[in-house]
Amino acid sequence: MAYHPSDTRYDAAVYRRCGRSGLKLPAISFGLWHNFGYDTPHQTKRAMCQAAFDAGITHFDLANNYGPPYGSAEEAFGDILKCDFQGFRDELIISSKAGYDMWPGPYGEWGSRKYLIASCDQSLKRMGLDYVDIFYSHRFDPDTPLEETMGALDHIVRSGRALYVGISSYNSQRTREAVAILNDLGTPCVIHQPSYNIFNRWVEEDGLLDTLEEEGVGSIAFTPLAQGLLTKKYLGGVPDGSRASQGKSLDQGLITDGMIDKVRGLNEIAEARGQSLAQMALAWVLRGGRVTTALIGASKPEQVVECAAAVENLAFTDAELAQIDALSGGEDVNLWAKSAELE
Repeated sequence: MAYHPSDTRYDAAVYRRCGRSGLKLPAISFGLWHNFGYDTPHQTKRAMCQAAFDAGITHFDLANNYGPPYGSAEEAFGDILKCDFQGFRDELIISSKAGYDMWPGPYGEWGSRKYLIASCDQSLKRMGLDYVDIFYSHRFDPDTPLEETMGALDHIVRSGRALYVGISSYNSQRTREAVAILNDLGTPCVIHQPSYNIFNRWVEEDGLLDTLEEEGVGSIAFTPLAQGLLTKKYLGGVPDGSRASQGKSLDQGLITDGMIDKVRGLNEIAEARGQSLAQMALAWVLRGGRVTTALIGASKPEQVVECAAAVENLAFTDAELAQIDALSGGEDVNLWAKSAELE
């Protein structure tokens, strides 16, 4: 059956300007990190993307090695673009990244000019696109001059492969350095993608949010739901089929009784606000406008719809924030955040 997007998709959606650029992003963006590989039925992937667009989510975030196997998420999204979103390309923001392991040998990861440009070309081919809207350096490379990595991003824009560039998981100092280089080249950094959630606040401790504000760079927070921990899924413990039970980027051994008690406490706050835990966790990341957009993942379309509704209540009282702070610390949380390598 042919897909026809909702005529009301923009009525309730919230969009925020990305730093000092002219680009606006939806407050909730959709990421294809998980559940877009060969291990998920293609119809489920289509249904999630359709639900996102119907809810006014115009930004779809990918990377070269999303899957499994590597590249399969971009291949799947390329098919969705062709089958479902044909004719709507100019309503979409599509991003991809390169930095982590992608192919064998010395040129298949990190931040060299050779790797970044080759990876961008491969991503475009997999998705059937002439350009992506945003292309990221996925992680800082300590062994490649930052000038080379940023110079590759500049070339990717000037060659028409991308409209904007961004960086991901760079700390505050490296971010300032990268932004300065890109400004000198004439291709400003418009966005930074760090991990950030109630349990993982390194961007506050590092001063990254202050740096982004000062430099006029937007932000997109990944793992705002802490890999599903900040949802109802774990309220009764670790369920079968969850990321933690499968060992997918969430260490089951560190989801202790103490952590679950904290999640239950946060859920009580959310219920008192008239939100689900997931909605409150997203609203918390977006509070105050310092974060441009929160990047969600999903395993079913209903989750996308639920998360999109988080924008209906982004305000918090001082008492609510204090309660959340009281439940967000402790040794359990510190060990979990460190082991998950979310920083």
